[in-house]
Amino acid sequence: MRRKLLAILLPLCLLTGCASLLERTYSTTEPHSSRFWESEAADTLRAENYQDIVNDFLILIGQHTETATLRLYNFTDDLSVSEALEQAAAETQQETPLGAYAVEYITSTSQAQRGYYEAAVQIGYRRTAEQIQAVVNATSPEAVYSLLDTAWEAGKTELAIRVSYWGADGREQVENAVAQIREDRGLTETPEWQIHYYPSENQVGLVEFLMDPEAESAANASAESGGES
Repeated sequence: MRRKLLAILLPLCLLTGCASLLERTYSTTEPHSSRFWESEAADTLRAENYQDIVNDFLILIGQHTETATLRLYNFTDDLSVSEALEQAAAETQQETPLGAYAVEYITSTSQAQRGYYEAAVQIGYRRTAEQIQAVVNATSPEAVYSLLDTAWEAGKTELAIRVSYWGADGREQVENAVAQIREDRGLTETPEWQIHYYPSENQVGLVEFLMDPEAESAANASAESGGES
């Protein structure tokens, strides 16, 4: 009986009050989830508030989508729609790990329809679809050494790691891991690896490693780097 009660309470906690413990969350959804996609328009996303717009942008970025349509509900006038789209674009590009890593710009135009606003969105990228798909996940910076070692063993010259938990000493842990693997692999006399953090000025959520200076030059040839070394 006690186990049954815990099994009932846990999902209720996740769906209600316990969620308030998180200051900001960005949804990860399956493609064409009814939460964000319009059922009658397979290529159209929907948003009912500001956070939905940010999440919509992240869905599009995750799929390296360049143009898309958003249907915005519960917005009262042209000004509120314009401001929400502009602020959401800035937050996505500057404050979210994936946006800071992959996006060059986000532009949009909107038009009132019956019962909603329709926004045409265009996203410019400074990372390829293959680079976005190659991003690996880690629970914390402690996993950096293992992921870098595997990447080096596979002959890769770059690696992007999305870190779900970032402590106060996160950068120190990352730099120590890089120094240790370079020592273990006998690479201390070779050019230093480049490390970029995204976002560069807020809570870090993604770290990019360029293990070859030539690879760094190629990655930055067509766009400015948005990370901090």
